Parts: sequence; structure tokens; C-alpha cells
Amino acid sequence: MTDYADLLPIAHRAVDLAHEIMTTMQPGVLTAKGERDMASEVDYAIEEQVRAFLSQKTPDLGFLGEENGTSGATDGPMWALDPVDGTVNFVHSSPLCAISLGLIVSGRPVLGVIDLPFLGERYCAVEGGGAEVDGRRITVSLASKVSEAVVAIGDYAVGDRSAQKNSERFAMTERLAAKVQRIRMHGSAAIDLAWLAAGRVDAIAMLSNKPWDTAAGVIIAREAGAQVVDREGLVHDARSQSTIAAPPALLPTILALVSGG
Repeated sequence: MTDYADLLPIAHRAVDLAHEIMTTMQPGVLTAKGERDMASEVDYAIEEQVRAFLSQKTPDLGFLGEENGTSGATDGPMWALDPVDGTVNFVHSSPLCAISLGLIVSGRPVLGVIDLPFLGERYCAVEGGGAEVDGRRITVSLASKVSEAVVAIGDYAVGDRSAQKNSERFAMTERLAAKVQRIRMHGSAAIDLAWLAAGRVDAIAMLSNKPWDTAAGVIIAREAGAQVVDREGLVHDARSQSTIAAPPALLPTILALVSGG
């Protein structure tokens, strides 16, 4: 296990703060972030509280939040927070939303906590220490046949160049639908990666990536036995533009279907 394990209790406490806000506060006024995208008052409240807490507890570490960007030291280890992953779901009272807090070191995630407040689950992992949900060890599925695989895909695009981006996504969906057992779209990258780690889905394919969306989920999935790459098959990191993940036996076939090869 890496030396980052001593930061896991701090991460859990930060997510506890977020959990309390998310389960007691209404979405409130929505702030537009572009065409058909928004942040709620809860997004901003969680990010403000978690940023302040981590700044106090880990002053030498930087912080990246989805809503208000970076603060603190930005040239070393950095926390990455998605305060409400699945804001559209949250605003519509769907339980498929998450709090996602990861720690990124030299571009790779080394620690992650994902909380699903309305489903009563918390996932976590530290590099080298395995992955857990509520204290129970988890591993990816044993799926090796694409015809038996449930594959979670990322949201379709909105905003700038959405038509162009979605043409790729539609084509990928069509290729997957012709081969896999089922396709699912949960509307939360954190849930997709956590449920991959737990074996609830067998693969994920997202043709987009933001560090706050994926940092926690990537380390949890990897520690559960998944391989996580981009659409070119390169090892996934904070700079990746897409996120493809599956058990090792299944990944080559999923990657070929994603890329159209």
C-alpha cells in the first residue's frame, strides 16, 4: 500500500461533510453552465465546504473542483472533487448521483472515495490496498464474453459541437448494441466506475473525461481488478480524453467496439 493511506480518513471526513449537505439541502437555484447543463446550489455548497476543510487538513495539497477550479499548490498532489456527479439526476430526484473525491499524483489517481448518498453506499480505494464498498472487499466481474457483458456508457453530449460529438457516440452505441448483452446509461461517471468495480456492470465506455469525474472511480476500479485506458488503448490518466474500462479478459473486445476496429 502507498503512503497515501493515511489520507483516507481525511477524505472520508470530507465526504461526510458533502453527504450531510446533499441529503439535507434542496437543489435550490440552478446556474446555467452552457446549453442544457447546470449546477445547483448544492454543488457550490459542497465544493465550498470540502475545499475549506481539505485546505485546513492538508494545506500542502492542491485542490481541483468542478465548479470553481483550482486552489492551493497546483504543481504537486491534488484533490479532485465532483461535488454532485449526476446533477441532472439529483435535480430530478433520482438516487443515481454521487460525491466523488480523488487524489491525483503526477497525473494518476492514488486514492478515491465515492459516496452514493441516496443508495447508502460508499466506495473507496488506496493504491495497492484493494477496493471496498462499506468495508467489504470488491472485485470486477469475471465476464470474458462480450455477449454476456452489461456495458455502461457515458451521457450524450450537450453544448458546443454536441452534434459532432454525438455522431461518434451514436455510432459507438450502435456497435456495442449489436454485440453486448445490454447497454446502460446511468448519468454519473462515478457510479459507472464504482459499479464496474463491484461487478454490477462489466465494462464502461465514456468518450469524454474530466479529472473530477473520474479520479476517484479510476483508482477504485483499478484496485478492484479493472484495466482503465483511453480509446486509443493508452493507460488512463488525468489528461485522457476518454475512459474505457473492463476486466482484462474483456477489454480488448470492448476497446475494438468503441474504436470501430
